[in-house]
Amino acid sequence: MHQREKSGVEIEGVAPGSLADRAGIEAGDTLLSANGGKVSDMIDYLFHKGGLSRKAGQTLVLELEKAGRITLEPAEGEDPGIRLKHFAVKRCGNHCAFCFVSQLPRGMRKTLYLKDEDYRMSFIYGNYITMANLTEGDKKRIARQRLSPLYISVHSTDNEIRRRLLGNPRAPDIMKDLKFLRDNRLRVHTQIVLCPGINDGPNLAKTIQDLYLFHPYVMSATVVPVGLTSHAKAAHAKAGVRPVEKEDALKAIAVIERFQRRFRKKHGENIVYGADELYIKADSALPQVSEYGDLPQIENGVGMVPLFLHEAKKLKSVEPSGLKYLTFTGVSFYPFAKKFIDRLGRKGHDITLVPVTNGFFGPSITVTGLLTGRDVLRGLGEEAASHDILLVPETAVKEGEQMFLDDVRISDMEAALGIKTRLIEASPAGLLKALAGEGL
Repeated sequence: MHQREKSGVEIEGVAPGSLADRAGIEAGDTLLSANGGKVSDMIDYLFHKGGLSRKAGQTLVLELEKAGRITLEPAEGEDPGIRLKHFAVKRCGNHCAFCFVSQLPRGMRKTLYLKDEDYRMSFIYGNYITMANLTEGDKKRIARQRLSPLYISVHSTDNEIRRRLLGNPRAPDIMKDLKFLRDNRLRVHTQIVLCPGINDGPNLAKTIQDLYLFHPYVMSATVVPVGLTSHAKAAHAKAGVRPVEKEDALKAIAVIERFQRRFRKKHGENIVYGADELYIKADSALPQVSEYGDLPQIENGVGMVPLFLHEAKKLKSVEPSGLKYLTFTGVSFYPFAKKFIDRLGRKGHDITLVPVTNGFFGPSITVTGLLTGRDVLRGLGEEAASHDILLVPETAVKEGEQMFLDDVRISDMEAALGIKTRLIEASPAGLLKALAGEGL
């Protein structure tokens, strides 16, 4: 006899003093339904309680395994205060030659090796998915619960090329998937990981043109240069994937700008964008921040540098503290951050910026967010001894934790360098707050 599968979601926590707390709801109970709708994860809960389907402020009827039926009457915009246990993330079945997780060496924390391919993570956090593992039930749920926008890795609309890049000969027709989303009026942001000699040139142009067929439901498309670490050279070579060189980047930018001129003329917006890294590899001037609209893919490194430069121009300096500050950045961002640091120096601030080379993943990986603690310690060398405070940009550590990719903590760095360390927001305003004595 098979054991009946347990339904519902465990309540992981209840905010003290919240509506749920006052009603006697406790952590450890199981939420079975909300407003009559079954709850299998946090998205179901949001949908049935009104966060996705109804106006806030309506009566919320919850069915719990132990406490039974409880009725809450949240005020307009009030959060009932229930935190549900996170769902088990669906794994990726693709075998992309450029998959960053597959390029990680052994010995790092386990969570870094999770290859997620979950439409729920795409909806909640903006994670990119390929849609290759969606069931018909998943699609129906996406349409019914209006899970939009989603973030889709397209790479190419030529299915043969796309399947080669995904390492998945069974990957479904991406055009059919996009048509499904459009027909259900669901919006998406898309990305194309540029692999020279595979999906560039005419194929890149065709992919952008095909994506445009679904506008405005395809809200944006971004071209991102493939990122290859030194830990998977053999796999890259076998798959025919090589790094984006200056000439590759220049050609891709030319294709992007040709479409941008056309789209601006017709729609008043660019729709397609090049990642900041693409312009840096091309040694080409980055567009003004106004060219990026509402910065739809800034978390994907699209418009991040232009926004930094724009904000840096507007800010007024604070009074110098007399302290000597030390900070660092990845190699690609160094020239841009250096201009702001030099300007602060002219205002009397004593701050040293160090570009740190990525020794862990290889020098081709140049962003701050992929530096390990050991790379930073090695890069700062003896600089720390002559400074009072080390400023660590938040992009270098795990969100919500003061820990680098290799589990080195900020406290470890402080002890190793013998210098006071402060975590700061990775922006011009964040740097000025740090100089004024504030941190995160």
